[in-house]
Amino acid sequence: MGEKRVAKIAAISCTHCPFAPDETVNWVLDKLSDAKDLTHFIHCGDIVEAAAASVHPNEYDHSLDDEFCAAADLLERIRAVLPSTCKLVVTMGNHDDNLIVKDPRRIPKHIRSLVDWKRHPRFGEEAKHWEWFPYSKDRSGVFRVGQVHIWHGFDSGQSSDELEGLQMISHGGWIPHSLAVRGHTHRPCPPTQCKRTAKIPLPYHFCNVGTCGPLSPDWAKRKDRSQWGAGMLMAEAAWDKPSRLNGKCWEAELLVK
Repeated sequence: MGEKRVAKIAAISCTHCPFAPDETVNWVLDKLSDAKDLTHFIHCGDIVEAAAASVHPNEYDHSLDDEFCAAADLLERIRAVLPSTCKLVVTMGNHDDNLIVKDPRRIPKHIRSLVDWKRHPRFGEEAKHWEWFPYSKDRSGVFRVGQVHIWHGFDSGQSSDELEGLQMISHGGWIPHSLAVRGHTHRPCPPTQCKRTAKIPLPYHFCNVGTCGPLSPDWAKRKDRSQWGAGMLMAEAAWDKPSRLNGKCWEAELLVK
């Protein structure tokens, strides 16, 4: 990194509170406690499950208040082990967005304004410590530090990490040597170089941080979960305008539980 200002980044995704396993949360907290001088922590979304607010029948016994309290507890515990100067970011996921999207299949219109974590006595107060990015498949939904682009994720196909990564990098102006980081699919993938063909590499990389939520939820019993896993990205990146960076100015490692 030379003498450039360096950002030290950690990122996780898909905790699906109140279902985040204690052992996974404790693993994340241990890794964050061991990390030194982190400047950025990003939760890539799906903080909550949002099942308790659905208009569809379900078999859960918990309330939306339970989800909000569990999410507030998680974010508070993460914040407690990070440096006080660490920038805290949430790039919202589809489950989070289900609480605010204008969709009658999710939240009835007459109660939609009440389903707002910013008004919740615990989650609302904790949310003030974090910068929130919308669940939007464009520039507005992506958090960037130098050549690193981070968001939740939208597509779920086997090649979606690479294809969606290139799409989001394009929104940022095709910055050479970019690293595209997302979650959403629950399938951890270490930083990998994009390719035009099997033999022609592109100057871009992609990564998936996996999930910090349940690995065997009831709703997924008939789905292929063989590639699911808990993970966290740890990265260092030159903290400067991309136009001032020459070559690959980041290093990243995917930690898998």
